[in-house]
Amino acid sequence: MLDCIVAEDEALLREALVTLLRDNHAGSLRVVAECEDGGSALEAIAELKPAVAFLDIRMPGLTGMEVAAAAVEASPATQVVFVTAYDQYAIDAFEQGAADYLLKPVTAERLAATVQRLQARAAAGATDPAAFQALLQQLASAMPRPASNEPPLGWITASTGKETRLILVEDVAYFRAEHKYTTVVTAEGEALLRKPIRELLAVLDPALFRQVHRSTIVNLKAIASVVRDDDGRGHLKLRNRPETLIVSQPFMALFKSM
Repeated sequence: MLDCIVAEDEALLREALVTLLRDNHAGSLRVVAECEDGGSALEAIAELKPAVAFLDIRMPGLTGMEVAAAAVEASPATQVVFVTAYDQYAIDAFEQGAADYLLKPVTAERLAATVQRLQARAAAGATDPAAFQALLQQLASAMPRPASNEPPLGWITASTGKETRLILVEDVAYFRAEHKYTTVVTAEGEALLRKPIRELLAVLDPALFRQVHRSTIVNLKAIASVVRDDDGRGHLKLRNRPETLIVSQPFMALFKSM
């Protein structure tokens, strides 16, 4: 029995894949976590060390490819199956066999073939990190950029007591999850935004804002330095704030170049 996680931001597609796995492959794979974004998927992989991770390539915040790259360190033995709609751009890259893929919508026949390959690889017990990294590089260069009619979020309205503030997004040092709301932290102070952090991941500029913890999104321009402690976690020092931010261990792989 192989433990697996399923990460897909569209609820209906996620439920459909989980149902196929449970109805047709309950004796082979056991779904131990369902994730709706890349950050929660990465933390689930690090915590549960599943044998298999089904990852949607396009997700808010961390993409499936970014999760897979970080998972190499967080759980090296986890096999990755990418779920994608971009068959024309991806099939050639998968021919080397470092990972598998499923096209949306996922069919029972294609899933059955994938499960057989996963079982064979698990029985062989061999992984090739170099081939997997090469696959990720090919996918990154081959995948089209997602079409969007909406520009990244430019400003937000947040409240401080009875006052409502207009805040430029580029002035935000970081966002911190507070249940169904989000605390917006700038050099001047804090304000409350009535939007959960997961919804922010879908509208923030991914080139400027990165998730570093399940409850924290940081502005990369606000980071002064990052230091790894003995437990593998990171500590971010900020340019215009006195506090430091914790980068959970799975997310540290995203800061290797810093």
